[in-house]
Amino acid sequence: MSETPPNTLQYRFDGPEDAPVLILGPSLGTTWHMWDRQIPELTKQWRIFRFDLPGHGGAPAYPGGSVTELAARLLATLDAVGVQRFGYAGCAFGGAIGTELALRHPERLASLALIASSPRFGTADEFRQRGVIVRTNGLDPIARTSPDRWFTAGFAAAQPAITEWAVQMVRTTDPGCYIAACEALASFDVRAELGRIGVPTLVLVGSDDQVTGPAEARTLVAGIPDARLAVVPGASHLVPVEQPAAVTDLLVRHFSTAWQPAYDSTTGQVAIPAAPVKPALGAVMPQTGPVAEIAPPVLQPEATGRPDPYDAGLKVRREVLGDAHVDRALASADDFSGDFQEFITRYAWGEIWDRPGLDRRSRSCVTLTALVAGGHLDELAFHTRAALRNGLTPNEIKEVLLQAAVYCGVPAANSAFRVAQQVIREETTPEE
Repeated sequence: MSETPPNTLQYRFDGPEDAPVLILGPSLGTTWHMWDRQIPELTKQWRIFRFDLPGHGGAPAYPGGSVTELAARLLATLDAVGVQRFGYAGCAFGGAIGTELALRHPERLASLALIASSPRFGTADEFRQRGVIVRTNGLDPIARTSPDRWFTAGFAAAQPAITEWAVQMVRTTDPGCYIAACEALASFDVRAELGRIGVPTLVLVGSDDQVTGPAEARTLVAGIPDARLAVVPGASHLVPVEQPAAVTDLLVRHFSTAWQPAYDSTTGQVAIPAAPVKPALGAVMPQTGPVAEIAPPVLQPEATGRPDPYDAGLKVRREVLGDAHVDRALASADDFSGDFQEFITRYAWGEIWDRPGLDRRSRSCVTLTALVAGGHLDELAFHTRAALRNGLTPNEIKEVLLQAAVYCGVPAANSAFRVAQQVIREETTPEE
């Protein structure tokens, strides 16, 4: 096991020192122990490297703000122990890190397996809302509902010890690191880049996964030129825990047969085989085991040049106010109000909110105060939601409104407290 400075990750090795390295990446809220039942078989051929996300499994609580940053920390950790080339299998959040490695550092990656993964995890609103709940109520509401997301009902009922283990994994996670990981997933979207992944890829998913299910898996397979799909029957989101033998068998088959040649330093090139012609369907497993399917590729649009301020503004506007709010505003625009919607997106959000001089928490404080002063209660409501998403706690919002009461007037603050109190109740009450 490792000592962990801020720019690296907590890790452990298993298996023979002279074997090729295979990395196993964890899901959000789990530790490297989610892979325990794969280790005996995988270490027969590979040296297994497992890591914990920041604040998970007792790892130091150095939050990572993006998938890109966490992939860089993983590479720094590998550099420190002398690992240059490796295979990689990641579950959910771990899959996002694997996708990032394949896109930004393809020379390091020999083969890839994406498990319960997606090129975009749900919506940004969902993950930022989860961050608001954790910031207000702690991790207990998330921990109590984790088995419902991770396992089929039959497995959870039959395996109470594993179910309780899963709950405790989440409860012992650092809340700040969990929130940062939610923010990282909220901003993760590589749908338009999948065609640039050049390593052989296995996409593996549980048939009953309600978080990132077969539909998301088929999106990955359709976009990645050299990808195969395996659907594991009777499994939900944490498929390596629920169906360990099936997952182990699929990983052994994939990494034994799909390991891309290394970079040749003498020629400065690496031989990349042409993508195979994909049949409509291929079954390589017995009917009682996992079913492998093949999907055709989808052509992706070419990347555009420097983004217009409107595009940056729309991105920030969605991140701060939420997709649902922005979608309603844009959908209601017509010939009369459309120019105004474009104006505020480009200038308020693209030019002002996107400036680096203040962080978003500070901008939310300024905005709330200005709205109280102006008596703009409708906008105060959705900017209170935005402030929670930007990281302000209910107590901090209360302090802003108390400050506003002194300088903007008690009647204005009285109305503001009424609006903000209702919004905070709605946003911070965990769903049962």
